[in-house]
This record gives sequence, C-alpha cells and structure tokens, in this order.
Amino acid sequence: MTNPSILILCTGNSCRSHLAEGLLRSLAGDILDVHSAGSKPAGSVHPLGIQVMKEIGIDISSHHSKHMNDFLKQDIETVVTVCGNADQSCPMFPGQLNRHHWGFDDPAHAVGTDAEKLLVFRRVRDEIRRVLSAYADGRRDQLKAGK
Repeated sequence: MTNPSILILCTGNSCRSHLAEGLLRSLAGDILDVHSAGSKPAGSVHPLGIQVMKEIGIDISSHHSKHMNDFLKQDIETVVTVCGNADQSCPMFPGQLNRHHWGFDDPAHAVGTDAEKLLVFRRVRDEIRRVLSAYADGRRDQLKAGK
C-alpha cells in the first residue's frame, strides 16, 4: 500500500511551498508522499529558502518549481495551499479527500538587508514548521487509531 499523497500549493512554487514540502517530508515522509507545485511556477527555488532549511538540517537544494497541472492525473489525497492566490485557483485533484488552507507571509517579498531578509525567512519557516508538526502528529494519531 502506498502512502497518501499530499500536494502543497503556492503561486510561484519558489519559497513557501518548498519550505513546507521539505518540512513535511522531514516530519512525516515515512507515512506521507509529499510534493509541492505552483499555479504560476517561478522556475526556481529561492536561495534564502534553501539556506534557512539547511540551517535546520533539511536539504531542499535539489527541489525545482513544478506546475500544479503536472499532478492532475495523480491521486492526491490532500491539497494544502499556503498562499491566498493558490487557494483561489486550486482545482480538484483525482482522489482528493481533503483540502486545507494555511496562509503564510511570503518571505520572498521581504525587504532590507540580507540579515533582515533572513529573519523573515526564518520566521516563516518556523511558522510553517509549527503548523505542519501539528498536522503530522494528527496524521500519526489517525494511523494509530486505525482510521
């Protein structure tokens, strides 16, 4: 039996969705098949996103931007949107049972010095980690309960 597929969506699939993908894989990759995509992929992963994930021991340097339509023929059990634009443009996916919207600030829009931008990236990473930790714990509880 394969693990349920989770698709994390954001508009550009360059930052928040990759932070979330890396975090959820780290937290629950043994029980969930985690992917990310965007409605208008930017074509790259933000370097500061890669950097702040490396700081906590998660390597997302091999991630790349993907379009959400690439997943339309896959069984996606749960779709998680992490920005308002993706939430509004999100289609239904085959097999989709759940949809969650957890909006986070876009750290790619941070201004200031590199040090100030890093603070924003770290804050958003940590906010995403708190939400996804609770989600992963809930999914593990469901498995233990046999649901």
